[in-house]
Amino acid sequence: MKLAAVLALAAPAVAAAQARTDEAPRAAQLEAVAACRTIADSTQRLACFDAAAAQLMEAEQSGEVVVVSRAQAQAARRQAFGFSLPSLSIFDRTGRPEEADRITAEVDRAYQNANAKWVVVLTDGAVWEQIDNESLLKKPKAGSKAEIRKAALGSFFMNLDGQRAVRARRVK
Repeated sequence: MKLAAVLALAAPAVAAAQARTDEAPRAAQLEAVAACRTIADSTQRLACFDAAAAQLMEAEQSGEVVVVSRAQAQAARRQAFGFSLPSLSIFDRTGRPEEADRITAEVDRAYQNANAKWVVVLTDGAVWEQIDNESLLKKPKAGSKAEIRKAALGSFFMNLDGQRAVRARRVK
C-alpha cells in the first residue's frame, strides 16, 4: 500500500486529535502514529504504523521533532529555576507541572558588586544577585552551599551555608 493512501486513511483521526483544545498540540508526526491505531484492518494498520513511524524517526533525526524524557524535562525546569518561562509548559503533559519550589546547589564563586550586594555564581552557571540590604556574617566562597527557595509574589530567598536568608533574583 502506498504511503499517501495509508496516511489518507489516518487523516480523519489526525484531524480529530489535533482539534483537541484541552491539551498542548502534539507534533503531526506523532499524531499520525496515534491515528494508525484507529484503523480496523490489520494489514492497513501495520502499513500505516510503518509509514508513520518512518516519518516520526526522520523528523526526530532532522531535529523537527524533539523527544525528551521526564528526567530531561525536570533537568530543564531545574536549570531554568528563578526565571519566568511560560514556554516550559510544553513539558506539562501530566496536567500538573513538576515545578520545584527550591534548589540546592554549590557556589562556584561569589563577590560583592559596586552596591555591596552579593552576586553568587553557581556551578551550573546560574547567577543570583542579592536584592535586599541584609548582611552576611560569613562570606560565601567556592564550595559554599546555596539553597534558593521561592518566596511570596515571585521573589526568592537565598541561604548561603545555612546563614540567614537574603532576598535574591536570578540574573543569568
